[in-house]
Amino acid sequence: MAELLKALFFGIVEGITEWLPISSTGHLILLNEFVTMDVSEKFFGMFEVVIQFGAILAVVMLYFKEIYPFSQKEPYFIKKDIFLMWLKIAFACIPAVILELLFGDVLEEKFYNPFVIALALIIFGVAFIWIENRNKRAEPKVNSISEITFSMAFGIGMFQLLAAAFPGTSRSGATILGGILLGISRSVAAEFTFFLAIPVMFGASLIKLLEFGFTFQEGEFGILLVGMASAFFVSAVVIRFLMAYIKDHDFKIFGWYRIVLGILVLIYFM
Repeated sequence: MAELLKALFFGIVEGITEWLPISSTGHLILLNEFVTMDVSEKFFGMFEVVIQFGAILAVVMLYFKEIYPFSQKEPYFIKKDIFLMWLKIAFACIPAVILELLFGDVLEEKFYNPFVIALALIIFGVAFIWIENRNKRAEPKVNSISEITFSMAFGIGMFQLLAAAFPGTSRSGATILGGILLGISRSVAAEFTFFLAIPVMFGASLIKLLEFGFTFQEGEFGILLVGMASAFFVSAVVIRFLMAYIKDHDFKIFGWYRIVLGILVLIYFM
């Protein structure tokens, strides 16, 4: 029962931090310093990645009409705008996929530690505040996903590299920042980030699950289900909150949160 409660807590943290630009990976690594699950290292390595699958399902549920490219009225009809969107998303995934295949294990060994997380939290917190101040009166050039070009999509993918390399950066934070710098509105940058997460997080979850080998010990499968379920329900709430929030607010509050948390992490681990 204690491990199920811990799994529930990890899922809640994942559901909140995956979509807010404050770094889910960073928060989960830090959470593990204080709430340690009594499971094997192999299982936990899989668990902290695969619970993201619950978060992905929340995006699929909320945006099904916007991401499903096939017409329900005409079985063989493909919606051109959605099909092009998925091509752009695939294009945006290329840089992170190459980095993960070539240097994934090295990056995890070298940079997955509290010091790097703290620095990434602070640096990108400052970046959020600076970019929002810089763009305070700027009018976005792109106000719909269909207006995002392939070069913009690739540019967002390059920003995603930062999150792939440095935990604490925040995948959603890096891609949203990249989108804003490229002239994309906050809401469109956020939605594109949600959709970009689907293949990225699904692929990461599938790889981890295959590496684990489906060799669940007693109780482990239930722990995984609880983590994914809580991540799903919390993600659905947080995504709706974020999209409503950014209609009238900027991202500076998340920048300040990152800076304060980063400083606290440095103080604690020093």
